[in-house]
Amino acid sequence: MLNHLTLKNFVLVDALDIHFNPGLTTITGESGAGKSILLNALGLLMGERARAEVIRPGAEKADVSAEFDLKTLPAVQALLAEAELIQAPDTLCLLRRVISNTGRSRAFINGIPVTTGYLRELGERLVEIHGQNEHLRLTDRSTQLSMLDDYAGLTQQTEDVRQCYRSWQADLQAIETLKNNFAQAADRQDLLQYQLSELEELGLQADEFSQLNDQHKRLNQAHNTIEALSQALNHLDALDELNLAARLIDNIDDNQPDLVAARTTLNTALGLIDDAARDLRNYESRVIVDPETLNLLEQRLNTMQDLARKHRIAPERLFAHTRHLDEELKKIDADSSQLDMLKDAAQAKQTKFRKAAKNLSAQRQKAAPKFAKAITQQMQTIGITRGVFSVAFTYQESAVGFDRIDFLVTTHPDFPAGPLAQIASGGEQTRIGLSIQIVAAQNSALPCLVLDEADVGVGGTTADTVGRILRDLGQHTQVICVTHAPQVAALGDNHYRVVKKGNHTDIQHLNAEQRIEELARMLAGSDITQTTRTYAQSLLQEATQ
Repeated sequence: MLNHLTLKNFVLVDALDIHFNPGLTTITGESGAGKSILLNALGLLMGERARAEVIRPGAEKADVSAEFDLKTLPAVQALLAEAELIQAPDTLCLLRRVISNTGRSRAFINGIPVTTGYLRELGERLVEIHGQNEHLRLTDRSTQLSMLDDYAGLTQQTEDVRQCYRSWQADLQAIETLKNNFAQAADRQDLLQYQLSELEELGLQADEFSQLNDQHKRLNQAHNTIEALSQALNHLDALDELNLAARLIDNIDDNQPDLVAARTTLNTALGLIDDAARDLRNYESRVIVDPETLNLLEQRLNTMQDLARKHRIAPERLFAHTRHLDEELKKIDADSSQLDMLKDAAQAKQTKFRKAAKNLSAQRQKAAPKFAKAITQQMQTIGITRGVFSVAFTYQESAVGFDRIDFLVTTHPDFPAGPLAQIASGGEQTRIGLSIQIVAAQNSALPCLVLDEADVGVGGTTADTVGRILRDLGQHTQVICVTHAPQVAALGDNHYRVVKKGNHTDIQHLNAEQRIEELARMLAGSDITQTTRTYAQSLLQEATQ
């Protein structure tokens, strides 16, 4: 339900805040007063294209917002919750559109920026506007099918069919994915086998690259190492003066601490030098010059580095990489048993879906004539006396079963039936749409219905009938009706008057006395008399009967 509509610097409106109530709200006013401003504002909130012309002269931007209560629209609550635009248990939704003087606009839902496309998607679920520039939700085939299902009490069956279809399609997608995986696995298997044969032919060992690298370095610098060792050992062997110093100190007969410490340290140093010389001789015996082995090492290291570059890894990781590829190859299982199981499951789900869809289609086709008859009766009641409504079925397999339906109408028996938008005139479309809404409202949760002169072209008794139908419809959904018919205006649960004062438009909520004056104006124009006031009062009294 629409709770509030707030306009700032919008066309001829400086600032306006309108509170709406449940039931039927009628909006009246003289031609040119600005009744269309409200419809245009709602249209912007439904995602229509923004234009700089809607900004009040002298202002930098226009700001339009509307608050909706979603208590009776759980599907819309779920949609907003999924997008994190509302949190339970909140049921209020604030739509806002800001238009700058450059023509650009920004859209918000509950203060969060959204695209105009999302605003349009949400708006279709909140408001349905019927008018000269109508946003007619009823021309959408999915909406038509949903209304028929609601009327026939098939909502749950349709949801069951949808779930069967989705489950079936999910299996089909899984089958395609598995087939692709098998194809990719086969390609990967060939690649792994080639890579492994190349690596295994090398016969890599753990930590081999580091060991070979150390060995290569040792062989590569063998000449320099031998020369350095020879010189070092010669120096270590020439220690006569140090040995003499040690004997001289040993011959001093004194236990003074400094002398004892020096004697001990010198002897220790000489012992360590002897140990170092012994270790160096052992090392020297192992240093060899081997050009042939060096060449072989260089070849193997080069091969390992080439493979490492090919696999884009460090040479030190070649051994581990080989084991990893071997493990991956073992995990690849081209067994088709899983695919066969999926195919069997998909076949079973397809059978289940088609059985449920066939049963659903039969129930729809059984309910359609009664649905069409009820709408035809409503059409004829509100002035389309020769109109006939029908539902045409076309086979189309989809998530909602086997049916694609079209709402068809004819307004004259000499012409064939056709889609609503193509056959009926603007005024007839509004009244036919109203007839569909009335019948659908018996079981459907409808959005707020906004009608721009639904009574156009009718008067007298028919206008009164339209008004009473709208009031009855208001018991199921909120109805806001812009009207020039006093018979319709008198039947509103709430009555607003649009007034233009200079270059400013205002809207006023009318009390009982003000309603009489407004109805009298609608009946007699500017020449209001006591007779017209009396007739206006009688219209209000009859409206309560």
